[in-house]
Amino acid sequence: MSLLKEPDLGTPARKGAAVVDVEVDGLSVTVPEGTSVLRAAALAGVDIPKLCATDSLEAFGSCRLCLVEVDGVKGTPASCTTPVRPGMTVRTQSPKLEKLRRGVMELYISDHPLDCLTCSANGDCELQDMSGVVGLRNVRYGVGEGENHLDAPKDTSNPYFDFDASKCIVCSRCVRACDEVQGTFALTIAGRGFDSKVSPGADELFMDSECVSCGACVQACPTATLEEKSVVDLGMPTRSVLTTCAYCGVGCSFKAELKGDELVRMVPYKDGGANEGHSCVKGRFAFGYASHPDRQLSPMVREKITDPWREVSWEEAITTVATTMRDIQARHGVASIGGITSSRCTNEEVYVVQKMIRAAFGNNNVDTCARVCHSPTGYGLKQTFGTSAGTQDFKSVAESDVIVVIGANPTDGHPVFASRMKRRLREGAKLIVIDPRRIDLVRSPHIEAQYHLPLAPGTNVAMINAFAHVIVTEGLVAEDFVAERCEDYAEWASFIAQPENSPEALEEITGVPAADVRAAARLYAAGPNSAIYYGLGVTEHSQGSTMVMGMANLAMATGNIGRDGVGVNPLRGQNNVQGSCDMGSFPHELPGYRHVSDESVRDIYQELWGTPILPEPGLRIPNMFDAAIDGTFRALYVQGEDIAQSDPNTQHVHKALESLELVVVQDLFINETAKFAHVFLPGTSFLEKDGTFTNAERRINRVRPVMKPKTGKHEWEIVAEIAQAMGYPMRYDSTSQIMDEIALTTPTFSGVSFELLDKVGSVQWPCNPAAPEGTPIMHKDAFVRGKGRFMPTNYVPTKERSTRKFPLILTTGRILSQYNVGAQTRRTANVAWHPEDILEIHPHDAEVRGIDDGDTVSLASRVGQTSLRARISDRMPVGVVYTTFHHPVTGANVVTTEHSDWATNCPEYKVTAVQVGLAPGVTPTRHRAEQAPVPVAGS
Repeated sequence: MSLLKEPDLGTPARKGAAVVDVEVDGLSVTVPEGTSVLRAAALAGVDIPKLCATDSLEAFGSCRLCLVEVDGVKGTPASCTTPVRPGMTVRTQSPKLEKLRRGVMELYISDHPLDCLTCSANGDCELQDMSGVVGLRNVRYGVGEGENHLDAPKDTSNPYFDFDASKCIVCSRCVRACDEVQGTFALTIAGRGFDSKVSPGADELFMDSECVSCGACVQACPTATLEEKSVVDLGMPTRSVLTTCAYCGVGCSFKAELKGDELVRMVPYKDGGANEGHSCVKGRFAFGYASHPDRQLSPMVREKITDPWREVSWEEAITTVATTMRDIQARHGVASIGGITSSRCTNEEVYVVQKMIRAAFGNNNVDTCARVCHSPTGYGLKQTFGTSAGTQDFKSVAESDVIVVIGANPTDGHPVFASRMKRRLREGAKLIVIDPRRIDLVRSPHIEAQYHLPLAPGTNVAMINAFAHVIVTEGLVAEDFVAERCEDYAEWASFIAQPENSPEALEEITGVPAADVRAAARLYAAGPNSAIYYGLGVTEHSQGSTMVMGMANLAMATGNIGRDGVGVNPLRGQNNVQGSCDMGSFPHELPGYRHVSDESVRDIYQELWGTPILPEPGLRIPNMFDAAIDGTFRALYVQGEDIAQSDPNTQHVHKALESLELVVVQDLFINETAKFAHVFLPGTSFLEKDGTFTNAERRINRVRPVMKPKTGKHEWEIVAEIAQAMGYPMRYDSTSQIMDEIALTTPTFSGVSFELLDKVGSVQWPCNPAAPEGTPIMHKDAFVRGKGRFMPTNYVPTKERSTRKFPLILTTGRILSQYNVGAQTRRTANVAWHPEDILEIHPHDAEVRGIDDGDTVSLASRVGQTSLRARISDRMPVGVVYTTFHHPVTGANVVTTEHSDWATNCPEYKVTAVQVGLAPGVTPTRHRAEQAPVPVAGS
């Protein structure tokens, strides 16, 4: 399509019905109370000139261009800050207004470089546009004469955008975007009068400031003051394609803007259901990996993993996979092969992989990376609510009165949603953070948690039981809701009311004062709208599934289900981890979370696919690894996952991969897993994909190809051709046909089609005849399973304990600039912020080990050891250390162990007993400083 220009109505919409009648230039319009005259005029089809106003920000009234005349009102008020009133008559054009606007524009232009024809923003500059709109033909004031800002310095420190102060008109849009949209408050207007200027901090460059490079300021800027370096280098884009970000589970919608066939920039889409025009540094700027020279674009094969790779044709690669798979099955049995689907691929690509495994491989040995992240979410929510997904849409948080964040770090892991949440917190919602680490949300600009409960790692269930104990024993239960909509409450309440579940009894276990737990529980119960948002700090534990059920119990007991502002909401880590689960990627479930033992469900697929489906579940990922080492599992197809880096107990994973006769890797880069592969099938980036992603709020978004596959084939085509080469007929002409098959066989997707998504933008499943445009809020009148079920949640301590040899507990997480194992973000300029994984250690723990900030330390557990640099920080409590897992050179999962969730085998990444010490041969920083030679004068 041509370059998509979204309308800008000047000021934000106001809630409520359209009840105020206004006349603008003789045109009648009816708008909600509180609407600005500027917006009302735009809705009537009248464009009033503006520079400081934009509909993503509250009105500011500084540019004085949007002046109007109003009957009965003296002077010429700014239309952006003037609310409508019944019967108002407005004129936007008159000789007086024209003269005033031209005078304002003359002042702007007199202190602005006159380089429009060579400026990178030529054709996309509101200052340039408004000069034409007001009819400015000459400037009476000498441009560049007298005092001006034309020699103001240019800040090029940020790797993605420049700040050219000479072109700044001090409209404050960038400052307000940072405040209102992003919520970082990194920018300000320094100085007064003529000396006013945008500043990222006293004498600071953007790169040295608190700026998080979300791009909100760049998008808000009406001139070329803040401009993407890619636009400066490549020129202004000429066309755009609507698509979806391929990073975290927020699922932001973007306009991919191109010049010819070259991608120039990614611009967040204002009508995106998940992001509404906002973005983070990854989605906005970190797309360069798609064209990185490290990408492998041709298929490759080799006999042994010690042999060099040999590039081959697609035909040879596909034939090699198919014949070897069949040969292995002939020698070792049908169940000797299997595959892993990717949460970074589209629903359609995942669907055909699980279909290939069930129909062409003939078994249920399919699993997905959700096994190692949110499989407890699926189990826990299905047991209690009846479906394996979160309850709300992201917009719901705007109605929350109390927000509980458990085991998640939204500002780093899900930053666009975090901005929504921070906006609500600034408006007055209360915040409870339950996390061993003091995340940014605990205290940041204009936000402070009412309670931070820094529990000991591994004690989540004890904490949630203590919360529930307070609610049950203090009479805070929503009795009418429970009686009408839930079952098994009495048994649960009897259990939870036991003295051993009281905050006082559990204080020694959690490490959190009982008084704080009681106060936080009362706050949650009081609501009236209380919402829980959680992450991998909940699921990646030996009791991950129990904890999910515990949070569901808490929400049901307080009636916080089935409306805006409440719910139990997993913040999923990857762009399509929800979708990969929806598509039947677990060994015990067909698409739509229906068990393989259900004959009526198997019949649907057996009739359509023309082949039997086994009623017994297949192998989970950990089972595959164990069976590979035992010799009964011989071949593995890995779609877009780097299990050699991301899965726990790296040495065990490597041993399993080395034991396999055939490892097939389908990915963008030669990753750590590909080092063990015999066949490498190059994958496509999100810019080349055609299909859908499903985000953490169950929102199904279109992914549209910005360019043709650089590999020559779509990933779903490759899978279909492998299935055919194995003797199973699998043919599709397009991805829309795959979605049609998904809709035909999966009740929650029965109303979904590309045609619908192209029409309405996105939908949230269930999307069916009962909800033709989707379901933003789940369980409104009844739970999916009928009645919500309370489940017992006995606390069972993890087997992973600190010892004299390993006295510290390691927990892991993510950082804003990097994503998952870093395969994508490490190949972008994001490495400027996080070039390596760092170990955070408390000052006390560092002191007793002789560790200084920046020292290289050894991190060891009972299963492995690695080295990385230390950062002394009091974010962690004494006895707990923290690191990320984005860089393979560190290999943090070398030290994580085999312990996992009791129900789903999700690894216990968040609790590993470790020891930390100076790496061999390292001299402490303080000693190096003491031993440094004294400089000689003049040297």
